[in-house]
Amino acid sequence: MSEIKNEVQGKLIVFSAPSGSGKTTIVRHLLKQQELNLEFSISATSRDKRGNEVNGRDYYYLSLKEFKNRIKNDEFLEWEEVYRDNFYGTLKTEIERIWAKGKHVIFDIDVSGGLRIKRKFPEQTIAIFVKPPDLNELVRRLKDRGEESPEKISMRVAKAPAELATAPLFDEIVVNSDLDKALNDAYKLVSDFIKE
Repeated sequence: MSEIKNEVQGKLIVFSAPSGSGKTTIVRHLLKQQELNLEFSISATSRDKRGNEVNGRDYYYLSLKEFKNRIKNDEFLEWEEVYRDNFYGTLKTEIERIWAKGKHVIFDIDVSGGLRIKRKFPEQTIAIFVKPPDLNELVRRLKDRGEESPEKISMRVAKAPAELATAPLFDEIVVNSDLDKALNDAYKLVSDFIKE
């Protein structure tokens, strides 16, 4: 598959953070701000659908075999095996789809995927790390969601220190201890970047 055309077609706005930091809440807020002209990059995954998730809205659900074939065919901008046989990635066609609409792409992805996109498109990308006030607050938020088993929460919390250590590699850090302030900070960063 061809490489994404590298001429500037739109900006790439990456939000990464440990689970429970509030990045999804921030991304959803920014998507509602029409003047930013953003569209969400839907990731592909090999994991099964959960609850009310819908293919093509929440994720593109691929079988493990299909995901690996697409890796082989170089169809991903970035991908990672997050947990054993649980792959996540960004299809190049997804970026092309959004750019074809004349919009900027906003991502809600893990730290290594976010940094890979920044490395591939350094001038077009702003990589923003969302930091929780502390690990205790992260654990509380994950438990309050009530979406996952204690084992899954433990796995996510175990990953958090390594993810937090990557924060200095990002262009900007938004500390989410006060949600309104975090939303305003994120809006200003994205708005200023798009105007550049």
